[in-house]
Amino acid sequence: MGIKGKVVAITGASSGIGRATAKRLADRGAFVVLGARREDELAAVAGEITAAGGKAVHRVTDVRHRHDLEALVELALHHGGKLDVIVNNAGIGPISRFDALRVDDWDAMIDVNLRGTLYGIAAALPVFQRQRSGHVINIVSTAGIKILPTMGVYAATKNAVRTITEALRQEAGPHLRVTEISPGMISTRFADSMTDPAIKEAMGERMASLAISPDAIAGGVAYAIEQPADVDVGSIVIRPTAQD
Repeated sequence: MGIKGKVVAITGASSGIGRATAKRLADRGAFVVLGARREDELAAVAGEITAAGGKAVHRVTDVRHRHDLEALVELALHHGGKLDVIVNNAGIGPISRFDALRVDDWDAMIDVNLRGTLYGIAAALPVFQRQRSGHVINIVSTAGIKILPTMGVYAATKNAVRTITEALRQEAGPHLRVTEISPGMISTRFADSMTDPAIKEAMGERMASLAISPDAIAGGVAYAIEQPADVDVGSIVIRPTAQD
């Protein structure tokens, strides 16, 4: 099936994995529909893509709000006439120890990482059902594979998405593909949402020593999309070779 001509909606598209994925897919001929909260950066990504000869539209999208995801899908249908893939990438990681009782951070991770992914699925599924084709790609995390201190709630939200992804795959039938991709330590703004200064500093140091380019994850997304229609890549794990 390839990538050229496919219409792909991507959340969290203004930076990091979302930005890299948008540019990779647009370079391969996809029409990308970009959503994120930061208007200026989102417009800049779309501008870079169109300046390079690619096709992109964007809309400010807060995945905590179901209507925003529905509007992003409608944008894809309006400009692209269809929706082939949704990449539920938006996520935050204000990690901390449980006894720090940063309950607001727990709520935020549940709202963005878990509820935001569900809203993306809910927005895309009716379109995929009408088309009798579609592909859901959920960005998860290796934090849910190897559980570490301070990562409890973050890993729990990502493992909840992992469970949702597998259940959706089993329910999907022959016309819907479902993929989960687990990035390891990737050079993104992951630490920006952290509210614990010591943990934020430690994460920054760890990322500086280990992190690989988000282009690696973009390559994984492209690989899953470009497979023949009867091939479903269920799970991909991509991490630095130096990561435990």
